[in-house]
This record gives sequence, C-alpha cells and structure tokens, in this order.
Amino acid sequence: MLEIRLPAAMRNGGAWLRRFAGTTPGAIGAVAVVTVVLCVLAGLTSADQLSGKIARRDIVLEHTEPLAYAAQTLYVALSAADASAATAFLSGGIESPVVRGQYQQALAEAASALAEATAGAADQQTRNIVAKIAADLPAYTGLVETARANNRQGFPVGSSYLREASLLMQNSLLPNAETLSKDRMAALRQDQHDIGALPWATIVLLMLVLIGCGGGTFVLLRRTNRRMNLGLAVAAGATALALFWVVAATIIAAAALDTGKSGATSRFETLTQARILAQQARTDETLELITRGDITTSETDYRKHTTELADRLATAAGPDSAAARSVLGWTAGHAKQREAYEAANYPAAVAQAIGTGPDTSATLFAHLDQLLRDNLIQERGELRDGVDSAGATFTLSPAGTLVLLFGAAASTVTGLWPRVKEFL
Repeated sequence: MLEIRLPAAMRNGGAWLRRFAGTTPGAIGAVAVVTVVLCVLAGLTSADQLSGKIARRDIVLEHTEPLAYAAQTLYVALSAADASAATAFLSGGIESPVVRGQYQQALAEAASALAEATAGAADQQTRNIVAKIAADLPAYTGLVETARANNRQGFPVGSSYLREASLLMQNSLLPNAETLSKDRMAALRQDQHDIGALPWATIVLLMLVLIGCGGGTFVLLRRTNRRMNLGLAVAAGATALALFWVVAATIIAAAALDTGKSGATSRFETLTQARILAQQARTDETLELITRGDITTSETDYRKHTTELADRLATAAGPDSAAARSVLGWTAGHAKQREAYEAANYPAAVAQAIGTGPDTSATLFAHLDQLLRDNLIQERGELRDGVDSAGATFTLSPAGTLVLLFGAAASTVTGLWPRVKEFL
C-alpha cells in the first residue's frame, strides 16, 4: 500500500502553525481572523438578502400583483359576458344598444386581461391555462353570435346555441380562469411572505459574530488578564445594532404587508371571490328564464351563490356595508322575478330580470357590481401601498448593515492587532 508523504517544508509549516496557534499571539490572531471572516460574510449576506426583499417588492408591484388583478378581471369579465349574452337573448329580436354594449365591453375587458396574463405567463401551467382560454373564447363568441342571429329571426334553436355557449363558459372558460386567479393570488401571497420573512441566514451569521466577539474577550481574559478590548466591544456593538436593524425592519415590513385574515390581501381576495359569486348568481338568474322549464336547479344554484356572496361580504366589508345591503335588495328583486315566473307571467318575469326600472334585478345587480368594483379598487390600492411601504423599510438597510459589519471587522483588527504585537 502506497503511503502519501507530504514534503518536508509543508510538514514543518503545519507543525509551526499548530505550535503558533497554541501561543497567546496565535490564539489572539485566530480569534481576529475568524471574527473578521464572520463579519465580512454577515455583511455580504445581509446586503444580499435585504436587497432581495427590495427587489421582491418591485416584482410584486410590477408583475405579480398586476397579474393577480388581471386574472380576477378575466374571470369577472367572462362571467359578465355570459350574463350579458343571456340578458341580450331575453330581450328578444334586436337587443338594446346598452345591453349589446355591456356584452361587448365585457368581451373587451376579458381580451385585455387575457393579453396581460399571456404576456406575464412565465411557467408552463399558466401558459397552458391561457392557451386553453384563448382557444375557447372565439368558440364561445361564435356560439353566442349564432344564437343571436337565430333569436333575431325568431328561431327557437337560438336558445340551444346559447345554452351550448353557456356550458362552454361554465365547464371550461370559467374553471380555467378560476384556476389562473387562484394561482396568481398564491404567487402574490408567496412574494409577500418572502418580503416579510426574517432573513435567517443573516441573523445566524450576526449571532456568530457576537459569539466570536464574546469568545475573543474570553481568550484575552485568559491569556492577558484584560477584561475588555475596545475594538471587540465596538465590533459587538455594531453587530448588535445591525441585528436589531435587520429584525426591526423585517417586523415593520411584515406589519405593513398586513397579510392576516383581516388584512388588505385577504380583503382583496375575498372581494374578488364575492364579485365572481355575484356574476355566477346573475348568470343563474338569467339562464333560468331562457330554459323556460323547471327552475329548481337554477334557483338552488342562485341561492347557493348569493348565500356565499353575503358571507364573503360580511367578512370583507361587514354585514352592514353598502354592498351587503345591496345584495339584500337584489335578492328581493329576484324574488319578484321568481314569483312572476311561477305565476306563469313570463313577460313580467323577463321585465323584472332585464328591465331598466329602479327595482328590477338588472338595475339592482348593476348597482351591486359597481360597489364591488369600487371596493376592489380601494383594496387593491391598500394592498399595493402596503407592499410599497414594506419595501421602503429596507431602503437603507443593505448598505447600512454592510457598513456596520465591515466597520466591525475593521474594529476587530484595530483592537486585537496591538495585543498581538506585544508578543512579537
């Protein structure tokens, strides 16, 4: 068996280092080297992690949050288009310019939101979802236009085309849009978590620097009987200040994000779900008149969606909010529609569903949807302000902690070098 032998110079050098480390200047020098290395590592790590939090803030404001908003806008616009198409069909013949405009506006908003979501699609799952929506949307609009053409000519087959379009919307377009919305909100929450999470690598290294300063003081006490070294004391103070700065800035940032159950992010997400539920219930309300048959199933769906809607609004805005009261008014208007339909007064039911009077379901729903839109815009503003404020708390921390830790390294060398020279 071959034995690997080191050159004599290396063996002698290693032996000399071991002997030197056992001496007082060697022990003090080792403390200085370890502490300085830890200071440099802690400073660089702190600057990197805190700069990363600022960069993450910018990503949220420029990419993640706009994509989350576009995803919920896409879902709501698709639902609104479906409800508007049903409303236009109920009008019979040539629908009013207002109803037609609502449908076209909803499609335009959906196309704009889809384009934004497509431009920001970075992962394969998102690209697959937006591709599926992009493929289904023209098929949906084609079915709606076919239903519209038949309806204008009085052909009953128009209702079949509209039901087919609504099935495509309910079974493909909306589920894909809902998945996209959930994924984007999950990404938003993850980015917020990254901003508000404690930088543990930095904290651990800073604690090691403090331990190194304490160890150096102990070595000096044992070897030289000196109770305190000014350089190590200053280094420890600078490190403690950096540690306090990092922890305090992170805690303040997490508070600014307000990601708890009653925070802006949760309210925004809840209101998004509420607006989606409102659109689903409006679709139930109009489609049940198009079928002109048993409305038990559609009524069950309507009650389910409006009940969940009321619960969401009670959580996000309070049970006495304007939006919550508007839901009560809308459901009361729907009750009139159902009573007319069950009394075999179909024209009255249609008039209640799509009429322009102040107490009709269409007017009451439009008021509710506007309130939800306004609340969403307000919560979105608060969410973005919170993210911006969270990032602002770290503005000076990367450079500040780096300067403190490099200063601690310099202070360590300044304080320990005279002690080493005493023995040389």
